[in-house]
Amino acid sequence: MDLSLIQKKILYAGKEFRPIKAGTKVHFHFVTKRCDDQTVLDDSRKMGKPMELILGKKFKLEVWEAIIQQMSLNEVAQFTVDKSLVASYPFVSKTLRDSYKPKEHRNHHCCGVSLQTEGIGYDDLNFLMKEPCDLEYTMELLSVEDDYKKETWQLSENEKVDLVPQLKEEGNELYRKGLNKEAADKYSEALAILEHLMLKEKPGDEEWNVLNAQKLPLLLNFSQCRLNQGEFYTVIEHCTTVLEKEPENVKALYRRGKAHIGAWNPAEARKDLQRAAELQPSLAQAISVDLKSLEEEERKRDAEDKARFAGKMF
Repeated sequence: MDLSLIQKKILYAGKEFRPIKAGTKVHFHFVTKRCDDQTVLDDSRKMGKPMELILGKKFKLEVWEAIIQQMSLNEVAQFTVDKSLVASYPFVSKTLRDSYKPKEHRNHHCCGVSLQTEGIGYDDLNFLMKEPCDLEYTMELLSVEDDYKKETWQLSENEKVDLVPQLKEEGNELYRKGLNKEAADKYSEALAILEHLMLKEKPGDEEWNVLNAQKLPLLLNFSQCRLNQGEFYTVIEHCTTVLEKEPENVKALYRRGKAHIGAWNPAEARKDLQRAAELQPSLAQAISVDLKSLEEEERKRDAEDKARFAGKMF
């Protein structure tokens, strides 16, 4: 962008200037005027709230990012911008105006033919499209948030990779406190990030394998939370995913076995639990208790079935 096409005039000096980096969230008020006749096109205060922008996220009006990066916090300044840099302003303005209207009063998207014949639904913006001119922006920079908590979709891929172990540890801490649902939500968020990143890699490649290696323990942690919540079929599904990659994963076998008991699949439960005991003898005593309880429950159910169908003719 040719910054020589932007002229700045400070109306009120702000705090000490410091560079605003990409990824920073800023809030500001603005007034947009036509330079030729000083007609006011938009005023954020009349719209009801400040404009919010995250620098570097390819906002439709690139010149606003360039303007904001020339400002100090709490500064009020006037910028005269050459018409070549604001050709997209009518569309940005339409989006902003529509967003502040009740749904039933919004100007909905028009096809290309309608755009040519009817414009974009606002007479002043239609005129600006037909007769482009320089625009004047009066801006007041209200806040700069370098360390705000970004939504996941706003993160770079490197930031997403770094977030996964953080979410896992947060989930672990919640689990230790007995907060199964909250812990599961953390694990689920981490898993969603990994799934998104894995879609960009070829299965079996080194990058994909590295991501999958992070995914498997998260699936096990998530499964334990769901097991505690009695969501047995979810546990069976996720532990099976782990076992497809690691057939001798004892935690997956044990948790799937317990889930099979909950879902009352006794044959599958017995098979998983016995295999877990074979692979990790230190679990044998605990698993023997589970298997004994399983046998007792089977006998009880068999007796109930016999009593229920006793004397009935088939």
